[in-house]
Amino acid sequence: MEHTSSAAALVAGSGLSVNIDIGLAVEQALEQTQARVLPGCADLVMVFASGAHAQDMERVCDAIGGALNPGALIGVTGESVLGTEQEVERRTALSVLAVSLPGTRISPFTYRDLPHVKLDEPDSLAALAGALGADPDLRGIFVFVDPFSVPAASLAESLGQVHRAVPGLRRSPVIGGLASASPKPGGNILVLNGRSMRHGAVGVVVRGAVDIDTLVSQGCRPIGQPQVVTGASRNVMQMLGGRRAMDVLRETVTGLSPEDRELLPNGLFLGRVINEYKPRFGRGDFLIRGVMGVDQNSGAIAVGDMVRTGQTIQFHLRDARTASEDLELLLAAQRLSSPPAGGVLFTCNGRGSRLFAEPSHDARLVSRTLAGDDGTPMPLAGFFAAGEIGPIGGSSFLHGHTAALAVFRPRTRLEDLG
Repeated sequence: MEHTSSAAALVAGSGLSVNIDIGLAVEQALEQTQARVLPGCADLVMVFASGAHAQDMERVCDAIGGALNPGALIGVTGESVLGTEQEVERRTALSVLAVSLPGTRISPFTYRDLPHVKLDEPDSLAALAGALGADPDLRGIFVFVDPFSVPAASLAESLGQVHRAVPGLRRSPVIGGLASASPKPGGNILVLNGRSMRHGAVGVVVRGAVDIDTLVSQGCRPIGQPQVVTGASRNVMQMLGGRRAMDVLRETVTGLSPEDRELLPNGLFLGRVINEYKPRFGRGDFLIRGVMGVDQNSGAIAVGDMVRTGQTIQFHLRDARTASEDLELLLAAQRLSSPPAGGVLFTCNGRGSRLFAEPSHDARLVSRTLAGDDGTPMPLAGFFAAGEIGPIGGSSFLHGHTAALAVFRPRTRLEDLG
């Protein structure tokens, strides 16, 4: 059922607890959240639980929903969770974000509510747009996915293409993540407005007087030169610029510094250009995918995505310094706008202490960089996902090794100012 906000101001509050007692954890997270957002004032609540609390997710969400009485509540279990300035990795923890969104309408959905979509069929996209209630007021879609029961990559891309089916509808961000609490089918829990499930996907569609601004930090830097794919089959590149793909890679590696060569065993990736019409390419122009392997006999390279002839690609490297610099750069661009009320962060479970020497790197950097005018860190919640969903180059994709952030601001687009 669609919820219409009656809030007077855009306000966000977040809470994080590491207490292993479920009752005390809920109490502590709510106390922090309600310091900013009073009961009955939250239009959207997001809940993230790890460890022992993940297995009690339904009970956790019932308690939080009963206390906050939100317009919509969505939750997901993760291996680790995060809050304002803090990440809690591989331990029991609870994180909550509550947002009052005046002038908005929020509609919940599950994977079962959505039709099967073929992106090359307009009627198929139109059916999806209808199921979501997409209209020119669409501002964003949040979605949490069970990785064992849903084709998350195709779902993310389909949701991100609904604008093609609705006249006057601009591209709106699709952002979220894959549940990561369990490595086994049926081990993760998704929650939507009092319903819990161990498969499928849950989400909310947000429309109206709010800006949902997003960034996706892929944490990679290009090496070598852009190359045009001249031979490919499915996810295998045979030829780049008329040469064997392996030979181009070998030439690229030869030109690296000794320090960069040390990163190759775990840090080599492939970037596929999203907009081929740009005169030059840099960070943010590539969709990053993993290099899966090289066939020494044929010289072909397998990658973690479909590749077709005519696409432009470039090899990339990933390390902690590059990942930090990339996130800092994207956050600096966000500071050109007014401070956001709050945000939600979906970071890869391969980041955190597995990548950075500094604890709570992403959460601390985001909260502090996007602090309010008084210096108070931005309210933040989120989790470490088994795959992150967010927009790159205007289109939404499923990612790995990224940090995907959404922040809430009052609607300020020119068309809404009169």
